Amino acid sequence: MRRVYLDHSATTPVDPEVAALMMTYYTEKYGNPSSVHGFGREVKQALEQARTQVADLIGASPNEITFTSGGTEADNLAILGTAEALRSKGKHIITSCIEHHAVLETCEHLEKSGFDLTVIPADEEGIVSVDELRKAIRQDTILISIMHANNEVGSIQPIAEIGKIAREHGIVFHVDAVQSLGKIPINVEEMNVDLLTVSSHKIYGPKGVGALYIRKGVRIVPLVHGGGQERKRRSGTENTPGIIGFGKACELAGQRMEEDARHQRKLRDKLMNGITKGIEFVKVNGPVGESRLPNNLNVSIRYVEGESLLLSLDMLGIAASSGSACTSGSLDPSHVLLSMGLTHEIAHGSLRFTLGRQNTEEDIDYVLEQLPKIVERLRMMSPLYDLAIHTKQA
Repeated sequence: MRRVYLDHSATTPVDPEVAALMMTYYTEKYGNPSSVHGFGREVKQALEQARTQVADLIGASPNEITFTSGGTEADNLAILGTAEALRSKGKHIITSCIEHHAVLETCEHLEKSGFDLTVIPADEEGIVSVDELRKAIRQDTILISIMHANNEVGSIQPIAEIGKIAREHGIVFHVDAVQSLGKIPINVEEMNVDLLTVSSHKIYGPKGVGALYIRKGVRIVPLVHGGGQERKRRSGTENTPGIIGFGKACELAGQRMEEDARHQRKLRDKLMNGITKGIEFVKVNGPVGESRLPNNLNVSIRYVEGESLLLSLDMLGIAASSGSACTSGSLDPSHVLLSMGLTHEIAHGSLRFTLGRQNTEEDIDYVLEQLPKIVERLRMMSPLYDLAIHTKQA
């Protein structure tokens, strides 16, 4: 059976170059980077090289990079660390309705602890309202947290414009760039960003590693205390093989970004056109064109359940998702799609396909061959579809 992986926004395979480099630091160069002897020093040097590689991909300085266990921890450090550092200045935070749960639930936790939270809306394409954000700013606003690109529908947000507004008001600006890293250019200076979250396993690096960019001069209170690693921002012995692998993945992403984007956009558009032409009652969710990540396609197929579609695809060796991998066990429809104005019924029939480097035209042909058959079979069991057909014919 053919196997086609179209869930790269959930995770990516580790690049062979990354895996080979990491193995060296598991078996040969295994020193603790805090040790002063030669074993420790050679690992420390490699760790700092990785810090430079991550910084170079986002236009930052190496000393502004703090390594974490992943995107979720980095989001928590950014939001909770800023809130604790600035609580005497104010207790108002702004975020958006389309954020990842790592941001939304952290902000909601602060709301339960006495902070005020404003959640601004997004439009029908999943792009946040700059006007509503500007209106939401108060004298006691201390933090704005808006993602760079949405993990479900791929919508790219006007980060530079929002960052300019935040800077004009002296507000710390955090951006979750987990999905955009390595797919589209990021420059923290041009984007007016103070804090930026990135993750390794979305760009062909290992799981369990991420980083937070902290602009020089931005105050943040650490969540983890102990030996004072990472400039006392994140204590604990560093995951050196993972960090070094992350650095290599960033280097490769920078080299391959344009080629990857061109390749994935071509396949994505072929998949989108094939689905919309080959299946009735399909809606493409999110923007079309340059305002969308090049590897992302999210569609709602009416009169079928997304879970049934996923299971049927999986039986044929095709991996996709119905939204964020972090909430795949939930029966609730996507909060992102609902916030974009979709009904529960349409949101429940959503599929997210996210492409990667290794996908081929043959992969897309296989999906386009199998998906219409699956939809037809499932719709034959749907009384709503039968009603829709008779209404259309009438």
